[in-house]
Amino acid sequence: MSTPERLIESTRELLWERGYVGTSPRAIQQRAGVGQGSMYHHFAGKPDLALAAVRRTAEELRATAEVLLAGPGTSLERISAYLLRERDVLRGCPIGRLAQDPDVMADPALRRPVEETFDWLRGRIAGVLAEGRERGELSPGLDAATTASAVVAVLQGGYVLARAAGDSAPFRQAVEGVLALLAAHATDRP
Repeated sequence: MSTPERLIESTRELLWERGYVGTSPRAIQQRAGVGQGSMYHHFAGKPDLALAAVRRTAEELRATAEVLLAGPGTSLERISAYLLRERDVLRGCPIGRLAQDPDVMADPALRRPVEETFDWLRGRIAGVLAEGRERGELSPGLDAATTASAVVAVLQGGYVLARAAGDSAPFRQAVEGVLALLAAHATDRP
């Protein structure tokens, strides 16, 4: 892994673990195994490096979601595949954690990729739901946009509940609950 890659990956991990304030340039350098000169050779400073890390995290979340949401199956099967995928639930969602970090949210540049990722995810799920409605898989009265927002909110809330309990069970219950609500809108047609 190149020096810039090690710096970005180290920053991503530290942001997820400690938040923006707790992610010092020294901690980044130590985790990446590079000196101060190497860090500042590749990045203007902590804000520049943090932005690269946040963007990378956002890109990876989108890519992972897209594989499952664009996969085979009905709209409900694809959304189920996304919601039920393997996750480190107790660590939380890396993008969701960034959205809870006041320092990230106070910086428009750092906030933008977080906001864009949630907008994209809601839009992508809404598209899958609308497709299912058009195919006759879901009831015609299902509002794709509001339902997609609810799905994302349940997912993020599930992470919070699981972290608060120190147990992944509340996350699984939240996901199972939203999937049951979606299944209630399924029609008899495949």
